[in-house]
Amino acid sequence: MDYSTTLGLYIDGAWHSGEGRDVQPVLNPVTGDAIGEVPLANAADLDRALEAADRGFRAWRAVAPEARGDVLRKAAALLRERADHIARIATIEQGKPLAEARGEVIGAAGLLDFHAGEAVRVYGRVLMRPAGMRSLVLHQPVGPVAAFCAWNFPALNVARKLGPAIAAGCSIILKPSEETPGSAIEVMRCFIDAGLPGDVAQIVFGVPDMVSRHLLASPVTRKLSFTGSVPVGKQLMKLAADSVMRMTMELGGHAPVLVFDDCDLDKTLDTLVAHKFRNAGQVCIAPTRFHVQEGIYEAFAKGFAERTRALKVGDGLDAASQMGPMANPRRPEAIAALVEDARSAGARVLAGGAPGDGGGFFFSPTVIADVPLDAKAMNDEPFGPVALLRPFATVDDAIEQANRLPFGLAAYCFTENGRRQNLLGDSIESGMLMINQVRATWPDAPFGGVKESGFGSEDGPEGVLAHMVTRAVHIA
Repeated sequence: MDYSTTLGLYIDGAWHSGEGRDVQPVLNPVTGDAIGEVPLANAADLDRALEAADRGFRAWRAVAPEARGDVLRKAAALLRERADHIARIATIEQGKPLAEARGEVIGAAGLLDFHAGEAVRVYGRVLMRPAGMRSLVLHQPVGPVAAFCAWNFPALNVARKLGPAIAAGCSIILKPSEETPGSAIEVMRCFIDAGLPGDVAQIVFGVPDMVSRHLLASPVTRKLSFTGSVPVGKQLMKLAADSVMRMTMELGGHAPVLVFDDCDLDKTLDTLVAHKFRNAGQVCIAPTRFHVQEGIYEAFAKGFAERTRALKVGDGLDAASQMGPMANPRRPEAIAALVEDARSAGARVLAGGAPGDGGGFFFSPTVIADVPLDAKAMNDEPFGPVALLRPFATVDDAIEQANRLPFGLAAYCFTENGRRQNLLGDSIESGMLMINQVRATWPDAPFGGVKESGFGSEDGPEGVLAHMVTRAVHIA
């Protein structure tokens, strides 16, 4: 096992290892064994990071947009050069197959390239006034950002936080997950080697509650950016509300999939099974609640189960593995409880339904049919390799079920009827809707949710503007 990275905090241009700090073990999800120890920041570390971010912002906001873009482009090039190395680290500490991890790193590079261009495309307006007067609308960087990342995409989530902040002229203190620190550190090294000043971006790890309270209570911090669960997001919003802080909240989902009887069934099944079990289902936009029109429901269920049982589960470093373990010991236990609850409520388990054999955090890819609406899995985001199937009769029934929950991040629809596609586009309550395909992440498109799935957007021009304030200047 070659976990070839050095774990540490990056504060004001310097790396800090243990040095008397508390540490947390990093586990390999294939075996459950510790593969490293990440140091946890103390209050003094966080104060130094805040002081550096304050100073860094004052300098970085004055740097020409073209120069900010150059740093992002160089970081993107380094990500591509180091993609194999970073992907291996991500697989070892998070579990996903190596090909998925490499695709994640390449995707992160694409995001940075886009943000490099956006750095010079932040346009204001000049408003018409009587002779001798001018009114200007300006977009200016909001200030130092406190950004918190989830563990499921340990490279992409980091780039998604760093890219727009740096393009906008902000400084940033990044707290990635302590469970996947190596990936975040290697992404940060790309920015450092690309010439980003050491006081513009800091990386800290620590006890989440202590770190968030400390950073969000500081008058230095002007924006919160968070990717994670709904309950944690709500708690952070309460902390940030004390200073009326700007926020971008990318929270959980429970994505509905509406499958109509006019779809290309085999193509739809091939697409959905691969997407459902990507990253062992630990994806905020993972298709989860499959609502299938009655006429094709049994054929869909049979085909989904057959394809699921054929998936090869194993070590992500094995090129033959199509799904790796779950990322931490909490997830298999949580998924097992949801499966048992659904089974006891009368649902049919068509595939999987049990933890994997041997050590590690494996859980077999699972398909459950006829899941009652009051089953826990139909109401709480599973965040794991579980597909939940139910039939529906009419379009109105399907839309009602899609919008039933308070979440609204991603949704998927499969139908060849153009009029129905337009109706679904207008009616489904989600920040992102995919019709006859499953890709939601594009560098030039906003990524974010509605309802309890959050607000604000990452990616696209909206991602950079989310790091800016809008001002009006009136001149006589």
